[in-house]
Amino acid sequence: MKTISEPTANDSSKSENRPLEDNLEKRVKPRKSFISRRLFLRNSLAVGAGTLGAGVLGGSRIAEASRGGLTPGDAALLRFPAALELLEADFWIQYNELGGVQDAEVPGGTGNQDYTEAIEVLDEDMPIYIHDNTDDEITHHRFLNAYLASKGAATVNLNPFRTLPGSSATGSSGKRRLTNLTQLTLDTSWWTRYRSSAHNPDLDPDFIFAQAVPTLAVGQHTAIPRTDADLNHPKFVQAMANTAAFHFPTIEQGGNSLYPSMAQRASSVEVLRILISIGPTETMHFQTWSDKAGNAPQLTAVDPVTGVSVTFPDLDNVGEDLQKSLIMPEPCPFLSRNLPPCSIIRPTKTKGVAMGALKFLTDMGLFIGQSPAFFALMKRLAQAADAAQREG
Repeated sequence: MKTISEPTANDSSKSENRPLEDNLEKRVKPRKSFISRRLFLRNSLAVGAGTLGAGVLGGSRIAEASRGGLTPGDAALLRFPAALELLEADFWIQYNELGGVQDAEVPGGTGNQDYTEAIEVLDEDMPIYIHDNTDDEITHHRFLNAYLASKGAATVNLNPFRTLPGSSATGSSGKRRLTNLTQLTLDTSWWTRYRSSAHNPDLDPDFIFAQAVPTLAVGQHTAIPRTDADLNHPKFVQAMANTAAFHFPTIEQGGNSLYPSMAQRASSVEVLRILISIGPTETMHFQTWSDKAGNAPQLTAVDPVTGVSVTFPDLDNVGEDLQKSLIMPEPCPFLSRNLPPCSIIRPTKTKGVAMGALKFLTDMGLFIGQSPAFFALMKRLAQAADAAQREG
């Protein structure tokens, strides 16, 4: 079985504050098979080789798909979300260890009573929801990798990058992680984007949607107790739970848009079916968590370690159009302002969606501490997904 991974994950301290576009651009090299194919065409076909080569290769891709394989583009469209689902499962497992339900479906820690009680302030069923969301993401990456393998395509293995320290608080398994939940900077503009009847980022790319929790968009905030010492400050414990409550929908709205955006590039009907079948589960997650985030109690707290302050506003008094109960997408302009408004997922433009998703997660701070090799691999997967073209 072919697997896409990197052999080492070194030099993490040098990369954590480096912008994605600057991170290892020189280290992302073309795959040898692609180089060999180009050389073969150039050396064999003489005049008109570019046009003929493109036609022949396109035909061979379609023939490959008809025999039960995957076009390179379709494989890339599944490989990138497989990597993202591995990353999602990693941080959901961390949340589940501390504030969810530990069982055979989602093994891990033993739970943290103080953190769980703070999570339950938002809804008494939060531990069950956290558990089920975690289980969903695990099944997603397992299915996508298994499907790729069944078609003879390369799978994704991120195990070499499980190097980040997670929580050492009571309840955590203490395992090394792929993702960092202790230095998050959250863009909560999805709150106003889905409540807006006048603007759609696909039609208004320069419009700035207001943040639901402006202080989460600046500084670095922990969404889990780093050590048991964090649990000595009750107001801060609730602030961590509130931060987690807004991190949940912030993540899920990304998948909410990613899957339908990528589905538009699929060549195979079966790959299209996979993308449009997994995507709606992300939408279900997003609506659930956007509802629960609205229950975050109003408070201001200061991180006892970093001194960073966070303020959660009263979401009952944010204006008629922004109230927490408005969890159904408001109809907005779609495709053209000459057409009537429509209640939709947004954005769903497909150009550059994978690189956009990777930048979004990187800017969030989810990968602070990761190695240059990790960023190089993720960038390569995103670029391949963005380069996929619908064929046939």
